[in-house]
Amino acid sequence: MVTDESLILRSDAGGVCTLTLNRPDKRNAVNRELFRAFKAHIKDIEANGVEIGVVVIKGSGGHFCAGHDLKSDPHPDAFGWLRQEMLTLERLTKLRQPVIAAVRGACYTGGLEFALSADFIIAGESARFADTHGKWGLVPGWGLSQRLPRRVGQAKALEIMLTCQPYSGVEAAEMGLANYCVPDEELDAKVSELCSIVLANSWHSNAENKRLVYDTDGFPLSQGLNHELMRNAGFDKSAADRGEKFAARKASS
Repeated sequence: MVTDESLILRSDAGGVCTLTLNRPDKRNAVNRELFRAFKAHIKDIEANGVEIGVVVIKGSGGHFCAGHDLKSDPHPDAFGWLRQEMLTLERLTKLRQPVIAAVRGACYTGGLEFALSADFIIAGESARFADTHGKWGLVPGWGLSQRLPRRVGQAKALEIMLTCQPYSGVEAAEMGLANYCVPDEELDAKVSELCSIVLANSWHSNAENKRLVYDTDGFPLSQGLNHELMRNAGFDKSAADRGEKFAARKASS
C-alpha cells in the first residue's frame, strides 16, 4: 500500500489491483510525475503480478481524468516523452490481467485515452466522455485515433473527435464506448461484481483470450483462424479439475 501523498494510490486485495489517479485538485490531470508513477506500477504488475487477476483504474475525487495537464512544463524531448507515454498505455492494454476503467465525472482527451487502454469501461451516470484535442490545436498521441474507432466505429469516432462535444455515461454505453452505465452510487458494486465474475474464470484463459484478440487485431479471417489454432497456449492445468467439478454439480442437481 502506498501513501496518500502518492500520485498513484495502489490497493491489492482478493486478486484485484486498484490503481487510483490521485490529483483530485486537478481533476486527476496527468503530468510527467504521475505518468512515471503509473508506469512503475505497470512494470511491477508485469513482473510480480502472479497473484493479481484483475486491474482496476479509477480517479480520486469525483473525476476519472481530465487529460494531460496543459499547465505542466513541456519535456525537452517532447516526441521521445510522448512515445514513452504511448508505450506505457500500450503496456497497460497488454497486461495479462483484464483491465477495468471505472469512470466518474470527467474523462476527457488524455483521460479518454487512458480509459480506452482498458478492456472494460464501466461508467457512472456522472461520467462525461470527450476528445478535446481539436479545441487546443492538438492531435492524439496516446492512441485515441486507433483505439476509439476500434471501439465505436469510424463514423462515431470521427464525430467525437471533430465535434469535441461531451457524451454522457448513458450515451457512452449506448454507442459501445462503455460496457455498462450505472448510477454513481452503484459504480463500485458493479466493478466488484465484474471483478468477481472474471476472477472466477481461469486466469490462464483470461490472459490467453486477451492475447489472441489483440494479437490478431486487423488480421484477415483466415490468418486469424490460423493464428488461433497454431499460436494458442493450450489448456489451463485446472481444466480437468474444472470439468470434474462441473460434472459433479450436474449429477447432484
